[in-house]
Amino acid sequence: MELDKIEKLLESYFEGNTTVAEEKSLKAYFGSHEVAPHLEQYKPMFGYFSAARNERFTGQVPLKTRKIRSRWIAVAAVAVIVFGLYLGKNYQERQQAQFAYNQTKEALRLLAENLDRGTEKVAYLNEFETTKQKIFNNN
Repeated sequence: MELDKIEKLLESYFEGNTTVAEEKSLKAYFGSHEVAPHLEQYKPMFGYFSAARNERFTGQVPLKTRKIRSRWIAVAAVAVIVFGLYLGKNYQERQQAQFAYNQTKEALRLLAENLDRGTEKVAYLNEFETTKQKIFNNN
């Protein structure tokens, strides 16, 4: 096979754009003894794919499940979820209460500040009233 064609096929293979026939030609090339020196690094990979294709699992898979253990795992999972929901709700309520407290505190601070300003104005009015009474009482 032409070296240029193999390099293009290899590039397409790594991009995932090769057909089954092109992959077979790559496996055949890397399975031969005439691999270019700069492509030797890919030879074990294609050799592994060929060897792995012939492997078969001959062991037995146990299909019997342990019902008691799985029940306890399910119970534990439900308990963890319920506990997490309770703590999450409790935390959220605390955060909302803290936010409401801070908002109320700020509103009362503004109210006190404005009340102090109003009290100063009333003090001037009281002084004005006292002076007015003195003027009218002297006449």
